[in-house]
Amino acid sequence: MLNILSYEFMQNAILTGIMVSIICGIIGPFIVTKKMVFISGGLSHSAFGGLGIAYWLGVNPLYGAMVFVLSAAIALGFSEERKNDRHDLFIGILWAIGMAVGIVFIHMTPGYAPNLMTFLFGDILTVSRHDVYITFILFLIVSVSICIFFKGFVSIALDEEYARVRHLPVRLLNIGLLMLIALSVVALIQVVGIILVIALLTIPVAIAEETTSHFKIIMVVSIFTGIFICLAGLTISYFIEFPSGASIILTGGIILGIIKAFKTMMARIRFGRYSEQYE
Repeated sequence: MLNILSYEFMQNAILTGIMVSIICGIIGPFIVTKKMVFISGGLSHSAFGGLGIAYWLGVNPLYGAMVFVLSAAIALGFSEERKNDRHDLFIGILWAIGMAVGIVFIHMTPGYAPNLMTFLFGDILTVSRHDVYITFILFLIVSVSICIFFKGFVSIALDEEYARVRHLPVRLLNIGLLMLIALSVVALIQVVGIILVIALLTIPVAIAEETTSHFKIIMVVSIFTGIFICLAGLTISYFIEFPSGASIILTGGIILGIIKAFKTMMARIRFGRYSEQYE
């Protein structure tokens, strides 16, 4: 087991998995509480447009994804602020246009794009040391920003109207949160791919919510749950040669299913005992 840690690709995968898990743990609770899962999906799929343009220009695809997703996040922030009834429609259009732009530019690029499937479905085992540095920068930006603006983000997540009453800069906080989600999406693309980004942002939070309702504790539990899921999925994918992104997500899904089944069973046992007392 220890021998695999001597390989650079495994070291890169573990470091990236831990950093990405922390990012998911601190940003995921805001996404779930504020009901921004669909928005996160729109951002993740719009990233494909940036990937395609970057391939065409011959630069690192993550840079293209970052620019494209941040632009989409700002556009969504202004759209959400106007409280447009057609906001969901705008997200869906952004989702589709991002994918279409990516397909067009990849088609225009001479030769074959070998990493295309990696960005769609993720392969943490192919993460390079340069990608680790990019992930570390994204990790610092997201974590430091959440620490600085934590109270403001919690306020708009739990009760946006109350935040307005307190004269908080709700518009800027919403746009800032969307930009942090966008950066999180870029980091996650390497691990689970565009298709599965939403799962890793939400499954650790769903598991944490089964154990507590306190926001800060949910965040902490989500971080450690995400780390466990990533490392367990990574180990499974290495030893039995399963796709790493799918292994990570399925590991999380199985854990969530077990916890929910256990809680349901315990609730039925308690209900049965309660019924016996009054028969």
